Amino acid sequence: QVQLVESGGGLVQPGGSLRLSCAASGLTFSRYAMNWHRQAPGQGRELVAAITRAGDSSIYADSVKGRFTISRDNAENTIYLQMNNLKPEDTAVYFCQAVGGGQDNYWGQGTQVTVSS
Repeated sequence: QVQLVESGGGLVQPGGSLRLSCAASGLTFSRYAMNWHRQAPGQGRELVAAITRAGDSSIYADSVKGRFTISRDNAENTIYLQMNNLKPEDTAVYFCQAVGGGQDNYWGQGTQVTVSS
């Protein structure tokens, strides 16, 4: 059974930092590209960052470029999202997704990030 478990969310002041983790099990991790998405209250889900299977390339939403960094450790079956200079508009539930192609994709349950003074 495939499981993706996010952690690291919480309450942080504007300008602060958080590091999210997503631990995967039940799949051959290195065969999956990995994404971070987020969903703010009353809004649709937004792709925040994506990383290739080997971790050699990544893309970011314009709203987080220069502030967020996605990375992965295939030996630990884990991806990370380092979030710096957080803003109130970054407040959302953050989800990780494993993408294997076609219908072969999986989601975590999400972790709440709240940026507020």
